[in-house]
Amino acid sequence: MASFPEKTGFLWLNNTMRMLWEQHAAWTRMTIISIVEDLADVEPVTRRLLRNPGDFAAVFRRFYGKQTADRVETLFTEHLVLAAELVQAAKAGDVEAAQEAERRWYANGDEIAAFLSRINPFWNRQEMERLWRVHLDQVRDQALARLNGDYEEDIFFYDQGEKHVLKMADEFTRGIARQFRSSS
Repeated sequence: MASFPEKTGFLWLNNTMRMLWEQHAAWTRMTIISIVEDLADVEPVTRRLLRNPGDFAAVFRRFYGKQTADRVETLFTEHLVLAAELVQAAKAGDVEAAQEAERRWYANGDEIAAFLSRINPFWNRQEMERLWRVHLDQVRDQALARLNGDYEEDIFFYDQGEKHVLKMADEFTRGIARQFRSSS
């Protein structure tokens, strides 16, 4: 198990978490735009987005081991796949499919929050659920604005979402640092 005997360990973790969440936000945005605008790059952009859960899992593996990291990767992958399904269904005008994808997406967010709160005592389940729901709301609103051609709102929701995922990155860092604080 990892620990934080030096300040550089904490700085590495925080920088890494912030980078991963920035990538999560940016590649999610690019995927939304590619789907909505029928761009030719939708496949490689989505493929790059789906690399993000494995990158998160690599960090979790250092602290929690393979089994937990694998679960993080699975849950985060589901999160992204469901988001893409939601955007595709909304774009197609399939209200029923969009509602079902949205229901499953929010259930996945709650599942992620529950899992994280089980592996780290410093991640309160209700707070994790709140963080994930705000994240989902902001991505949904961004996608809807893009679908409606309201580019100013689209940018606004992306900016708000970017600030929020940086809060999530800091919360992840604080929780891991507290849990694995060196006793030296």
